[in-house]
Amino acid sequence: MRLLHTSDWHLGRAFHRVNMLGAQAEFIGHLVTTVRERGVDAVVVSGDVYDRAVPPLAAVELFDDALHRLADLGVPTVMISGNHDSARRLGVGAGLIGRAGIHLRTDASACGTPVVLPDPHGDVAFYGLPYLEPALVKDQFGVDRAGHEAVLAAAMDRVRADLAARPPGTRSVVLAHAFVTGGQVSDSERDITVGGVAAVPAGVFDGVDYVALGHLHGSQTITERVRYSGSPLPYSFSEADHRKSMWLVELGRDGALGAERVDCPVPRALARIRGRLEDLLADPALIRHEDAWVEATLTDPVRPAEPMARLTERFPHTLSLVFDPERASGEPEVSYARRLAGRGEQEIAEDFVAHVRGAGPDAHERSVLRDAFDAVRADETVREVAR
Repeated sequence: MRLLHTSDWHLGRAFHRVNMLGAQAEFIGHLVTTVRERGVDAVVVSGDVYDRAVPPLAAVELFDDALHRLADLGVPTVMISGNHDSARRLGVGAGLIGRAGIHLRTDASACGTPVVLPDPHGDVAFYGLPYLEPALVKDQFGVDRAGHEAVLAAAMDRVRADLAARPPGTRSVVLAHAFVTGGQVSDSERDITVGGVAAVPAGVFDGVDYVALGHLHGSQTITERVRYSGSPLPYSFSEADHRKSMWLVELGRDGALGAERVDCPVPRALARIRGRLEDLLADPALIRHEDAWVEATLTDPVRPAEPMARLTERFPHTLSLVFDPERASGEPEVSYARRLAGRGEQEIAEDFVAHVRGAGPDAHERSVLRDAFDAVRADETVREVAR
């Protein structure tokens, strides 16, 4: 069976105020063409179809167009909801849509009930694990404490139990939306940390033939059978070095696996440039970036006059301007934003406790903070879905 693995479409998302809907429509066209020309037997979409729980109408219309075009090809599609999606909204009409071969898996309780598709070697069972917010599903899965590893392990126990009851030789594919240990993050993924620890080991997925992951925006191989497709388009300058693609996976007899990257059309290259303004305007080596979307970091000790206007004369598609002035040796870093860069909410809270009283939180206090963040995140998820 030939599978096309994609994820993280984020329909409706902009890139630094640039409307990406046209580029997203071009990607959908490319996806449909790839399915038709490469003899794809099934498409898997591993979450974050939309960029937010209540997407704009234009994004919904594009999604509707994608569903119709895939259904017209007669190629089954399996989709799960991600942490950006409203699982309940995305799953509306799933039963009816499923009759057209578009299988939406947004209900956590159904993770052990697969979509079964046949090929000349037998059946392939597709298990959809939508994004599992630990605080919301821990009771449903019977785990004592909210945590990504615990709820995913419980979901996979249901998958393996169902698979064990199927005829010998049944092959399996799992779709999941999660942060798996070893994955490389970018700035454009919404944080799903719980108490600062969100990563789950790849071993959680042992026992299946292929794991089609979503959430991280860079295409990457965690193990030979556990892969992220990445987002088809860039959504932050941290993705400047990404090669945007999908995985074309060959699932053969007895679970033999082959995978090929299929490049996606990207509307414009991304570039990050750094230096003093006058140097950036004069450097001949930067000519290759003149038609790119540019993030410029200026290191001038004193902020120059009209920097954006001057930059856009040479780099007309400059979208982001950052100031990081050169400092004398030993001069302290004063940027609050830089002090917080790369730090999770739990770390920031613990540092605040240490700053206020002179000593960081003990184990019990860290647990209280973690529970508080879990409760806030769960409440935000519930309120977002209810909007």
